[in-house]
Amino acid sequence: MSIDFRNTNTVWASVLTETLQRLGLTTAVICPGSRSAPLAIAFAQHPKIEAIPVLDERSAAFFALGLARRTHNPVALICTSGTAGANFYPAIIEASESRVPLLVLTADRPPELRDCNAGQTIDQQKLFGSYPKAYAELALPSIDLPMLAYLRQTLIRFWQRSLGLSPGVVHLNIPFRDPLVPIPQSESQSLEADFDVETFFGHVHPIVPSLAQSSCPPLPPFSRGIIVAGCAQPKSPERYCRAIAHLSTSLQMPVLAEGLSPLRNYASLNPCLISTYDLILRNRTLVEKLAPDFVIRVGEMPTSRELRQWLTQVQPRQWVIDPSDRNLDPLHGRTTHLQTSVESFAENLSAEARSPSPYLELWQTADSKIRHAIDQTMTIEETLFEGKAAWLLSQCLSTRTPLFISNSMPVRDVEFFWKPGDSAVQPFFNRGTNGIDGTLSTALGVAHHQSSVMLTGDLALLHDTNGFLLRNHFIGHLTIVLINNNGGGIFGMLPIAQFNPPFEEFFATPQNINFAHLCQTYSVEYEQICTWNQLVDRLNPLPDQGIRVLELQTDRAADAQWRHNQLGSFARSISP
Repeated sequence: MSIDFRNTNTVWASVLTETLQRLGLTTAVICPGSRSAPLAIAFAQHPKIEAIPVLDERSAAFFALGLARRTHNPVALICTSGTAGANFYPAIIEASESRVPLLVLTADRPPELRDCNAGQTIDQQKLFGSYPKAYAELALPSIDLPMLAYLRQTLIRFWQRSLGLSPGVVHLNIPFRDPLVPIPQSESQSLEADFDVETFFGHVHPIVPSLAQSSCPPLPPFSRGIIVAGCAQPKSPERYCRAIAHLSTSLQMPVLAEGLSPLRNYASLNPCLISTYDLILRNRTLVEKLAPDFVIRVGEMPTSRELRQWLTQVQPRQWVIDPSDRNLDPLHGRTTHLQTSVESFAENLSAEARSPSPYLELWQTADSKIRHAIDQTMTIEETLFEGKAAWLLSQCLSTRTPLFISNSMPVRDVEFFWKPGDSAVQPFFNRGTNGIDGTLSTALGVAHHQSSVMLTGDLALLHDTNGFLLRNHFIGHLTIVLINNNGGGIFGMLPIAQFNPPFEEFFATPQNINFAHLCQTYSVEYEQICTWNQLVDRLNPLPDQGIRVLELQTDRAADAQWRHNQLGSFARSISP
C-alpha cells in the first residue's frame, strides 16, 4: 500500500494502518462517525485489511471480540469521539477478563476543543479504567518524519502488549484536527518525494508470542490426585488435549473436564476423562471417599458450583498451570501458580509410570454409571426439555463445528449433559465476566467466514438483537438454537425462586416476544422446532451462508423442577 499523502490526517492514518497490517492485523471493525473519518478511510482503503462497518458500538465491540477469540489475533475496533467509545466498555471488560487481544482506537477532538462545550466531547483519558493492558493518547497528527516514526513505534509496542503470555486489550486515544476529510494540502503532498516506504516499514513484521517455558518441578508424593481442566479456548485444541492426556495417563489421575473445555470433544485421547463430576459430587457419601490430597488445575476454574464448594471444603494442595500472571485462585487455597503452558509442562514432565490407581478406578466407575443413567434418560425424553438440547448437540454436530454457548443455563446444561466424543467441536463462550451482553454479536464474530452454531436462551438473545444488523456484512453461517422459556431460567435454580412476588417480574423477567416476527424484521430465517428429530435434521449438515433461528419453546418452571429432581436422582443412583 502507498501512503495517502493528500493531507496530514491521511498521512497519519495511513501510516497507522500500514504499520498494523504489517504487524499482522487482518480485520478492522469500524463504527460510523465524523471525528474518526481519517481512520475509517484508511482502513477501508487498505487492500489487505477486511474493514467491517457496524452501526451499534456495543455490538461492534462484541463482534470484534468474537473474531479475536476465534483467531487469537488482535482485531482493530474503531469509533468516533464522545459516548461512542463508552459503548465498547462491556466487551472490553470481557476481553480483558478472558484474555482476548483487542486494539481499541477511539478518535477524539484536539485539546483545544475539550472542556469548552464543544459537541460530542467527553473526557476519554483512560476511558476504560484499568481494564486495558496499556493506554496512551497519541500526539496530534504530524507529517514530520520523526513524529511518524514515533507513531509507528508506539503501534509496535502496543501490538506487542496486546499479545504476549497474557493477551488483552490495548487502548489508543487518537485526536484529530480538521479537515477530517481528505482535502488536499500542498505540504503533505510534498512529503511523498522524500518518503521511502520500504525503509520506513522494513523492520515491521508479524510478532509471534512465545509461551513461557518452565521446567516441571518434582511432583508431590501423593497417591490421590486429580486434574481439573477448566474453561479453555486454546489456539490448538488437539495439542492442548494431548498434553493433558499425557499428564493424566502418566500420573494415573482422573481429569475432571469442564463442559466448555475441548477435552470432552477429543475423548478417545484420554481414558482418564471424567465428565459427570458435578453430579458425582452431589452424592454426599461418595464425595468423602473422593477427597484428593492434591489438585493440578489447568487454567481457570470450571463452571460447576459443586466442584468449587467441594474444593473449598477439602482444601487440597493445589497447583495452577497457566502462562499468565493473573491470580486464578478464587478459593484462596494452598495454591502454587506455575507460570507456564500445560503443553510445556507436559513436555517437561519427568515421572515414572505409575501403576493403575484404585482412586482413579473409583472415579471412573462413578462416571460410567452416571453417564449411562444420563444417556438412558435423555434417549427416552420426548418433551422439549432444555437440557436435552445440549446433550443432542454433543452428538449430532459435524466434526470441528464451532459452537458458541451463551451464559446462564446453556453453559450449565453443557456442564451437566455434554457427552464426551471425538467430534472435535470447538466450544466458544464469554466466561470472563459471565454476562449475557453481546452474545449474538460475539457468536457472529466467531462464525465470520465459517459455519457455526450458537446455543442461547431467549433473554440473552434479546439483550443483543442489534447484532442482527451485522447480517449485511456477515460472511458465513450461524444457526441459533434458541431455548425460549420466556424468562431467565437460571433464576429458577436459585433460592430467590421461592419468593414470588417479586421473583417472576423482577428476576425471571418474561418478555413475551414472538421470535418469528422478530426474525422477519431483520430478514433472518426462522423455524420453530417441535421434535428432537427435527432439530437433529437441521443441524447436520449446516448451511454455508446466512443466519437462522431454530426456536424450541420450553416450560421454564417444569424444566427447573426436572433438574431439581433428576440431578439429585442421578447422584443417588451411584452405590457408595
